[in-house]
Order: sequence, then structure tokens, then C-alpha cells
Amino acid sequence: MNLKECRLLVTPTSYGKNDSRLKTELEAQVGEVIYNPTGKPLTSAEVAQLFPGIDGYIAGLDGIDANALKTADRLKVIARYGVGFDNVDLAAAREKGIVVTNTPGANSVSVAELAIGLLLALARQIPEAVNAVHQGKWPRYSGVSLEGKTVGILGLGAIGKQLARRLTGFDCKILAFDPFADTAFAKDNHIELATMEEVIEKADFVSLHLPLLPETRGIVNDNFLNKMKKGSFLINTSRGEAVDEDALLKALQSGHLKGAGLDAFTLEPPDPKNPLLALPQVIATPHLGAQTDGATSNMGWLAMRDCLAVLKNEKPAFRIA
Repeated sequence: MNLKECRLLVTPTSYGKNDSRLKTELEAQVGEVIYNPTGKPLTSAEVAQLFPGIDGYIAGLDGIDANALKTADRLKVIARYGVGFDNVDLAAAREKGIVVTNTPGANSVSVAELAIGLLLALARQIPEAVNAVHQGKWPRYSGVSLEGKTVGILGLGAIGKQLARRLTGFDCKILAFDPFADTAFAKDNHIELATMEEVIEKADFVSLHLPLLPETRGIVNDNFLNKMKKGSFLINTSRGEAVDEDALLKALQSGHLKGAGLDAFTLEPPDPKNPLLALPQVIATPHLGAQTDGATSNMGWLAMRDCLAVLKNEKPAFRIA
């Protein structure tokens, strides 16, 4: 179809933030671009209000369910700005002939870097130390060294691999579980592949990088946490729904877990009264794993190219439905 006749909806709030060409090139190629009017992920009802007359959709973390798609009278493509697509009703999209794409690998480095940051901040109690100094105190915290410790990676996909590469310089042992593990990569990067249970039981730090699927939803439950080593740490830069927050709270309050670094919550933003946020041993960040200049630019270009490809009746690079 003629791109100049197309109307596009673009909802990621960071789209074009670090590379203005993303907006100027998109606007030059299509008839009209409508940007997110709220500055935050849209609800299903908000998406439904914007869908009529829209041909292409570069989507953030919006609710894109069957109810939203009912008003999509011209929509040809949903190009997810990111790798996750659990917020998209793929069956409903398929029923309406809407192509769905994503941007695998675009934010892998950035998410892996944040996981490293959370891991180090937990090990050395950096936030607590900073706050203490700002209050005029000078405590002597006893940190945990990564050297000689075991870091467990659950999910050795694009992000898990980038994390493993960065961990090799810390002289720690790397254990990893992935149901479709890249054995050649593991061998080349001195990673010991193990079962999920072995990773959970042996690791001093467990970092989650599993996709959100029915079998991984709530996977970090009482049973999971009880199997973790006493005094170990949990890092979650994947999806909040993977963690049973009540179970995690109990494990932290009892002292079984020494700390947790959480970039994702079941409810986002979390309720300020969420008891996890009151614990000093919890480092919480606002789902910013992919929010770097490199990641947002990569996601923007990949999403834009696939969105326009579908509208031009061409094959997208990263079709998922």
C-alpha cells in the first residue's frame, strides 16, 4: 500500500528520544504519525480509542488484548518495541490478519548491564552506603566479593549470553540453565550448563532471564526460594510476573535471602505501600533495563523497519505472528 496514505500510532515514550532521525524519517515516509498522548504505557481502553483509522502500530508496553483490537479497523501490523509480547493477544491479532513483530536482541546489552549493576549494588550494599554517607554517617559495611562466587543465569538467550560475557571478568563461576541451551556458546565462554534446580541450589546470585510463558509465570515461588542458598541474592530484570512477590517478601524477611534487585514488578508502577519497597535489602528500579541510548535506538530502528515492511507488503525481519 502507499505509505503516504498510512496513519501510524507510536506509543513507546522513549521512541526517538536519543536519535531524532527515528521520528523525522518515519514522519517523512508516512502520511501521519500519532504519538502516545499520555507519556506512559496505554491501557487496553486507551489503545482502543486510538486504533480507528490506524494502519501501523509501533507498540510499547501497552495492553493490546482482544477488546482493544475490536476497534482496529485498518490495522495491518503491530511492531513491538522490545522483545516481550505477552501484552499482545496473538490469537486475536492472527484472527484479524494483523502481523506481529518484535525486536530480539536490540536491548540485550543494556539489560545485561543493568543486571550487572544490580548484582554489584547488592553485593556491596551500595545504595545503603550512599544513603548513610549523605546522612553524615560513616559505616563499615562488609560486602560480598564476586570473585570465587557462583552466579546462576536462568535463561541463556540473547540477554543471558550478554550477561555471561560480562561476568567472565569477575573470576566467578557461571552456571546456566536454558531448555534450548547453546552448548557451543557455553563451552566457549566457560559456562557450566545445569538443570534449573542445580542452578537454584548452587548459586550465590540467581539472575532471571526467562521469557514470560504460562510455565514461567510465578516460577519464583516458595518452593523455588526455599531451594536457594541461605544468604543468596535474586536479580530480576525480566518480567515481574515471574516472581511471587509474597513469597519473595517472606524469604527476605526471614533472612533466607540476603537481598533482591528488581527491575520489574507484577503491578507497574508498584503500589508505594508494597512491603518489598520498605526493605533496605531490596534495590528497586523502574523497569529501565532497556532504557539506554543504544537500546532505544536499536529497538526503534528495528520496529520501524518491520512496521514499514509489512505496510509495503514486504517480509518483516522478526515476525512472531
